[in-house]
Amino acid sequence: MQATQNNQPANDFPSGISKPAERALANAGYVRLDQLTQVSAAELLKLHGMGPKALGQLREALQAKGLAFAGEQAE
Repeated sequence: MQATQNNQPANDFPSGISKPAERALANAGYVRLDQLTQVSAAELLKLHGMGPKALGQLREALQAKGLAFAGEQAE
């Protein structure tokens, strides 16, 4: 994960997410976990570098914050 000038992470995605998935999200303009509530899991899977494992990690991180992908219910 890259750091910004003030040593804060460039994003708040799970630390175990793969670099290709992290790049896919960044290239699509997603830099914060809460932004993923505006997009469906199916749309994210279309991104080059995003796979089922990364999607599951993101889903778990969203659920931990009481959030969910668009079209899904937060648990």
